[in-house]
Amino acid sequence: MDSKMNFEYLKYLSESSDKKAILEELMTAYGKDVWNYAFSMTRQWDQADDITQEVFIKVYRNLCTFRSEASVKTWILTITRNMTLDFRRAAFYRRVTLMEFIPSKGEQPSTEQIVIDKLATSDMWKLVLRLPVKYREVLLLFAHHQLSMKEMAHILGVSEGTVKSRLFHARNKISKLKETLEP
Repeated sequence: MDSKMNFEYLKYLSESSDKKAILEELMTAYGKDVWNYAFSMTRQWDQADDITQEVFIKVYRNLCTFRSEASVKTWILTITRNMTLDFRRAAFYRRVTLMEFIPSKGEQPSTEQIVIDKLATSDMWKLVLRLPVKYREVLLLFAHHQLSMKEMAHILGVSEGTVKSRLFHARNKISKLKETLEP
């Protein structure tokens, strides 16, 4: 999306008073990417909604701090990842998530689970969702967001070598999962 839209004017925001219009453009350009990334990490529809909202609040508050050291997309996805990690560390999240793992007898799937199952229509997406977060997010950043190794390393806060290693292991895990499902 960065190649189609020029957000160079973010550097000059201190001179501009139309932050709301810029935020609206950013939400239009990156809203789906932010939500998809948050969803891939949490696998929870409502949590992805909450995280997306919080990300754009933070983007709005910090528009003037964008330093162009990375692309706007990388900057926003980094904020998304950090927000998701913060959200997962919160006591409320741990309590709610742990309660979901306590099965009750004769329980029907939740509406949320039904929606998630319908959204995960492709077999490959279902396999990706089964991976641990560190492998799931590197595959999503690479395949869906088409980021470079350098951009992924920046977002994840790891070296490019670590990104390459995680991508290698993620692909191997997907292959093994596919083999176990094939007759």
